[in-house]
Amino acid sequence: MLKIGLIGCGKISDSHAEQIRRIPDCEIISVCEKEELMAKQFCNRFQVKYYFTDVREFLGTMRPDVVHITTPPQSHFELGKACIEEGCHVYIEKPFTVNAKEAECLIGLAKERNLKIIPGHDDQFTHSTRRMRESIDEGYLGGHPVHMESYYCYDLGEQSYANALLGEKSHWVRNLPGKLLQNIISHGICRIVEYIRGDHPLVIAHAFTSKFLIQIGEDEIIDELRVIIKDEYDTTAYFTFSSQMRPLLHHFRVFGPKNALAVDHDHQTLIMLRGLKYKSYLDKFIPPWNFGLQFMKNSACNINLFLKRDFHMKSGMKFLIESFYRSIREDAPLPISNRETIMTARIMDEIFSQIYPKIK
Repeated sequence: MLKIGLIGCGKISDSHAEQIRRIPDCEIISVCEKEELMAKQFCNRFQVKYYFTDVREFLGTMRPDVVHITTPPQSHFELGKACIEEGCHVYIEKPFTVNAKEAECLIGLAKERNLKIIPGHDDQFTHSTRRMRESIDEGYLGGHPVHMESYYCYDLGEQSYANALLGEKSHWVRNLPGKLLQNIISHGICRIVEYIRGDHPLVIAHAFTSKFLIQIGEDEIIDELRVIIKDEYDTTAYFTFSSQMRPLLHHFRVFGPKNALAVDHDHQTLIMLRGLKYKSYLDKFIPPWNFGLQFMKNSACNINLFLKRDFHMKSGMKFLIESFYRSIREDAPLPISNRETIMTARIMDEIFSQIYPKIK
């Protein structure tokens, strides 16, 4: 039985607790939150017996096997370090750390103590993304990826989080080096990083504040970002973040030497794109028919998963957490490699250094 602890009882911690409770042979034994009322309310919601307001007391008294850190990212490094020093494996919500230097340090400390640490890139483990990964592993692309396109959009309209961010000049997101972008884009960047083979990719970033934000008097937050990435093996990628384009996309496309794959995270579909063309007018008739069949197959798959009670909104988080726990129990490889974690942080650092030159 793995003993699980949580640090931070904000909104995202509920998602962690809900998914942990779906996993056998583990138990949330305690939480730690500096706001005592929030800790009490969490314990009432999830029938957790103990709570603490001091991290060191929490770690020293409860001795959890694994700690989930769900606090704002400015605290991730110090909290992660404290957990590692007490012998705990660590799951850290995205963004993993404030910068790559902190990420490298935490991972180095964990390795020294034979502990495991992972970022909360749960979008990488939705049903459609896992099917995509299986197709790539089976060779559908016909070789290594040649090019990728990652879209990760965000609605600044009627959301409580967005309203709080825009309405509070002291909001913690504003104090991040990359501000709004830093709290979100790791989801889209890590999709690319999984298939980047080089260690020193070229990154070119362009960003700006949308007219929407300018019109409401917001000039600190950048909400439009376009990035080009190219590694030493000539693998290229485009990344797009936008609050204004419609529809709001959460797509990933990967192109190989023979074929391509397209994942739509919003609708949980995987479409296989054939590289070869059909002759003459057949190329106008067969592919649309084939796409229709694929969408129907995706719909049937999603309905089947729903009926099996495996199609909840955070199924990717459940799979990632379960895989992380398995890697701990069996000393198996991490579901997200340390290299991917560090590379994601490095690319984000480079993006922010270009669009916010003062943080270089």
